[in-house]
Amino acid sequence: MKRLLLPILLLVFFPVSAQDDWQLVWSDEFSTDGLPDSSRWAYDVGDNCPYNCGWGNNEQQYYTVARPENTRVSHGKLIIEAHQEEMEGKSYSSARLVTRGKASWQYGKIEVRAKLPSGKGTWPAIWMLPTDRRHGAWPHSGEIDIMEHVGYNPSTIYGTVHTGAFNHIQGTQRGDSLVVADAEESYHLYSIIWDEKGIAFFVDQTQYHYFKNEQTDTEAWPFDQPFYLILNLAVGGNWGGKYGVEPGIWPRRMEIDYVRIYH
Repeated sequence: MKRLLLPILLLVFFPVSAQDDWQLVWSDEFSTDGLPDSSRWAYDVGDNCPYNCGWGNNEQQYYTVARPENTRVSHGKLIIEAHQEEMEGKSYSSARLVTRGKASWQYGKIEVRAKLPSGKGTWPAIWMLPTDRRHGAWPHSGEIDIMEHVGYNPSTIYGTVHTGAFNHIQGTQRGDSLVVADAEESYHLYSIIWDEKGIAFFVDQTQYHYFKNEQTDTEAWPFDQPFYLILNLAVGGNWGGKYGVEPGIWPRRMEIDYVRIYH
């Protein structure tokens, strides 16, 4: 009962913008088969060694660039697919698409409709990082995790922010979760509404978390600058691989129906 009431309570005490005239400013409907549109998407490549190996989370995948096995558009969907294969010293391949250098946004409504992979060891994410890191290196310039999911906990969706004051290294990250029983079988709309007052997190039309700007300093609120969008499927890692990586289930994929950004 508490879980069912939580979104209602958040909506009462943490109202978000009542704006009903959102204007679409950027989108990808994935209507053309082939590689993702290079005018909209770039790639993070490799495993980030020697600087921050495993992308700082001890992940087991190597991110490829423009490789159809790992990322492609097919029948109106963007597919990000992880394979179990030896790739540049890693045991898995996958992809991480970014709008960095193509588009970034400060405030607005960010929507991504997606279906998530199943299986222990999968770790898909829809998230944002700052374009210019005006307040310093991570986590001081912030991170917005619109959606995270770990395969060992298949019915739970997480939304989180990380800042200099609030981050997972210190165990002070600010986030919440929502039970979505069919996240691996059905498409759902993962979104945020972000303005100068705070960031509200939604699955479909249900708000389940709100991070308020307390008007203190940039260590608590670095979200006064443009951020770019990231779509990726990690394998294993400190969180995704907490209970191991299930063998014999690969490949696994995240499917994205569309991405839409409104101001």
